[in-house]
Amino acid sequence: MTTLDSLRASPNALAEHYARFRVADRLLLTGHSHQAWPDLALAGQVDAVTDAAEAVDRKWELAFAKADRLRAGYRALLDDPDADIALAPSTHDLVVRFLSALDLRRRPRLVTSDGEFHTLRRQLARLAEEGVEVVRVAASPADTLAERLAAQVDDRTAAVLVSSVLFGTSRIVPNLRVLADACARVGAELLVDAYHALGVVPTSVRDQGLTSAWITGGGYKYLQLGEGNCFLRLPPHAATLRPVVTGWFAEFEDLAAEASGLVGYAPGGDRFAGSTYDPTSHYRAARVLDFFAEQGLTPAFLREVSLHQTTLLADRFDALDAPPDVITRDRSAPRTSYGGFLALRSPVAGELQRKLAERGVLTDSRGEYLRFGPAPYLSDQQLDQAIATLGSLL
Repeated sequence: MTTLDSLRASPNALAEHYARFRVADRLLLTGHSHQAWPDLALAGQVDAVTDAAEAVDRKWELAFAKADRLRAGYRALLDDPDADIALAPSTHDLVVRFLSALDLRRRPRLVTSDGEFHTLRRQLARLAEEGVEVVRVAASPADTLAERLAAQVDDRTAAVLVSSVLFGTSRIVPNLRVLADACARVGAELLVDAYHALGVVPTSVRDQGLTSAWITGGGYKYLQLGEGNCFLRLPPHAATLRPVVTGWFAEFEDLAAEASGLVGYAPGGDRFAGSTYDPTSHYRAARVLDFFAEQGLTPAFLREVSLHQTTLLADRFDALDAPPDVITRDRSAPRTSYGGFLALRSPVAGELQRKLAERGVLTDSRGEYLRFGPAPYLSDQQLDQAIATLGSLL
């Protein structure tokens, strides 16, 4: 079984399983935007081609089994074994279907934060141009965000849309239960974007009081599933909603359409299904999920690894004693209040990212934030080297 000490060592105990991404030979601190895939991911893609060649049009029965494996993986990550899960290539697809199920004529108000990922930021901004009232609450301070969002919820609010970990700063948004309760009192929906939590911050629908919430996310970042593996967790009352944006896969197993004369919907997560898709990503995801299980990469252990790595990066950065007007980090909370990357604030973040890449340290930046995203396949020595390189630039 994989241990933290075996991952801290050089060579890292997992690195041999990521030969194609050459994680042992490169300083891949891109984990916040894209972790490497284990070599078994390729076998999943070959599986998809093999099934298509052998079964031809009957491949869909085999492909749906891979989709079910992916759903099971997300249920485990959400600690919600009975959840209805809809799948789609992107969270945008799922968010649009969710929004199309809301009664925006009667409740034309959406509440969100100003720290949301571009999937929400852009789409909500476009809806605002068409007359939907979009209320944006300051994401900072994160410690009070849930309460401040809750204060904006009224009987004109159709939904609140917020992240459980802020993608720009890595801050965890606590007390989402308070927000869920506020939404439930007035009949508003709550959509939680957990993309930047799964794989680095354990999530429990029940323990966090989110049984009535919609939860979306995907496996492109910390779960190493690659593109095309996004999900929407449906709350129990989702069976009463009828998304306007709907694909023909949502007709499967529908028994009510002819009797009512209305467009019908399949039960469960398929209510929010789209249409014909490329199942290759699900084959890849199934292999990677099995790999995680074999290596003991559970949510609790991944959190332990992540906290060790981000704390090490933060400590090494502090030791540089860099001028705060050039680069600094948020020290207002302990590392346990952050997700899976170290966010460094700098007016030249993009320039630093480019110069680090020239020196073999691949990071990620957005706006004024330079982000170091470690991953379980990196050793402590590699993390030390990455920060030392930043120090030489500074």
